[in-house]
Amino acid sequence: MKDNPKRILVTAALPYANGPIHLGHLAGAYLPADIYVRYQRLQHCDILFICGSDEHGVAITIAAEKQGVTPQSIVDGFHAMNAETFASFGVKFDNYSRTSLPIHHETSKEFFLDLYQKKILKEKEEQQLYCEVNKMFLADRYVEGTCPVCKDESARGDQCENCGTWLNATELINPKCKLCGSTPVVRTTKHFYLPLGDFQKRLEEYVHSHSEWKDNVQKYCESWFKGGLQDRAVTRDLNWGVPVPLKEFSDKVIYVWFDAVLGYISSTKEWAQRMGSPDRWKQYWQDNGTRYIAFIGKDNVVFHCIVFPAMLMAKGGYIVPDNVPANEFLNLEGGKFSKSRNNAIYVKDVLKTFEPDFLRYTIAMNLPETHDTDFYWKDFQAKVNGELADIFGNFVNRTLAFTEKNFSGKVPQCGTLTARDEEIIAVMKEMPGVAGALYEKFKFRDGTFEIMNLARAANKYFNDSEPWKTLKSNPAQCATTLHICLQIVRTLAVLFAPVLPFSTERVWKMLRVETPLSDEQWDSAGAMKLAAGHQLGAVEIIFKKVEDAAIEAELQKLGVPLENSSGNAQEKLPPVKPTISFDEFQKLDLRIGKVIACEPIPKSKKLLKLQVELGAERRQIVAGIAEHRTPEELIGKSIVVVANLAPAKLMGIESQGMLLATHGDGDAFALLTVTNDVAPGSWVK
Repeated sequence: MKDNPKRILVTAALPYANGPIHLGHLAGAYLPADIYVRYQRLQHCDILFICGSDEHGVAITIAAEKQGVTPQSIVDGFHAMNAETFASFGVKFDNYSRTSLPIHHETSKEFFLDLYQKKILKEKEEQQLYCEVNKMFLADRYVEGTCPVCKDESARGDQCENCGTWLNATELINPKCKLCGSTPVVRTTKHFYLPLGDFQKRLEEYVHSHSEWKDNVQKYCESWFKGGLQDRAVTRDLNWGVPVPLKEFSDKVIYVWFDAVLGYISSTKEWAQRMGSPDRWKQYWQDNGTRYIAFIGKDNVVFHCIVFPAMLMAKGGYIVPDNVPANEFLNLEGGKFSKSRNNAIYVKDVLKTFEPDFLRYTIAMNLPETHDTDFYWKDFQAKVNGELADIFGNFVNRTLAFTEKNFSGKVPQCGTLTARDEEIIAVMKEMPGVAGALYEKFKFRDGTFEIMNLARAANKYFNDSEPWKTLKSNPAQCATTLHICLQIVRTLAVLFAPVLPFSTERVWKMLRVETPLSDEQWDSAGAMKLAAGHQLGAVEIIFKKVEDAAIEAELQKLGVPLENSSGNAQEKLPPVKPTISFDEFQKLDLRIGKVIACEPIPKSKKLLKLQVELGAERRQIVAGIAEHRTPEELIGKSIVVVANLAPAKLMGIESQGMLLATHGDGDAFALLTVTNDVAPGSWVK
């Protein structure tokens, strides 16, 4: 990781322009990237956020042929639609480009020719499927057949979606042309290849130098290295894409995987031209003072950690990604998001009914950062109503409404502080550092959770301080309570801004702060900057609760019965166990334990060994949660432990207790945790 970079370059995977953006896309790359960029902008970093539409490839041409239109008309429609969707959702790119632009074609040709002239690219004759009916070679997605690995009958010529195996079309069993259904023949053609194996040593050194990368990214790269990197085709037989800039290959195009990643560079060039400084793109791509972060979904790891870096190394003079925080998949109501299977929630549609911040918060709190997670409409409703409205919104409203009614809408004076006052002020001042440290590690879910914990603590402070009583019995103390609460409202507005940009602007308006929210400083968000006597604005409700009818309507669209949308991935709840007496229950000793160390157990895919502090003693616990949580995620967490369970040995290692978690019939998993302000060893009763 680069320390104190001059600037930060952030890219988010180019979405394919063959369909609308759905929630799975947002959770994979775009929301995490936007939260990170907004956070860094509040740090006043020099940061550039780049994206654009990936507009080449077979899926585009197939769609065009089915509809009887040109590929350009297909991408024109989806590019405009998706750009508008991102804007409506609050994803704020500095430049959103497209790969069909001349500037991108020029950039791709430049890279190709450079590698060709350096004799890095290898020219090969190869066997490829050819359709005698349509008189054309069949590039990957033009072919469908049976997977030679898992025997799924809907495998494509480039990959089997069922088992994830990368394929060559000639490997398919019983291949069929997707255009006419005929059986293709094998013919010889010529293509250029990028010899990834020649770069394997450099790539391994590069990946191994980044031990801070996510475990899933490291393991994915290692699996590719273990098998030995193979040559990868750079050209293909198509007429839609970037033309190969060689006369004898004018009937071929540059393979979309090669040109798509170069879209980041061409998009930056377009931005620089628009800014009136055409060479400024070089600062972000050719200056070692730049830190480059590439946000992607896990299905793009190989391209951004191996293929793209190899291309940049081959070209020379370019920086490579300093981190690739790839997310796992967000599933929908227990099943995978899939445009092709119409099992998706399209953002453009859902924003007609719900506020964008409702979706941003729910997804942020359920980001698949280390393992697949699920989006449930009932969980969405619970988070909006129970957290945004009842915790954050409630605190803002009760604070401002009380001030408006009893202090003429002006910030009261702060008097002598009590221990309770000092405690909440300390929490407020610490929160920018706590949440910021998590955001720096790309733990946006945990960071957002901690900020909401401040809102929880603020509500408790308001309740415990009882300003409705002290208003008469101790007016000075009441004024102090409201002064502090208003400072916390301001703090929450700044800290929630990366996740809830629309809602926090409304809070900012209610506070009537002259400085724009975007000009605030993250690190000083916890400072008490509202002056006594400052006139506040009109009070309004920030979050309106989601009604049951709205959720039922969304479930009907998906064909999911209301009772099956549990929000916890359990389609079938286990039966309640036999009744026990209170005396039997009292035999359980549940304690709060803080995880101070955690490591995987060799030769086990499921077990982790935790060292847990239980007040005056330390326990070793072996837990079967390795498929759901990484050691890094657990260290520092306060968990609930069955402290008086008889010791047991798992794989020869003694476990001196059990942690509590929920685990449904599906992949859903939730560890029972408490806030870190609960002391280790505390009794749960």
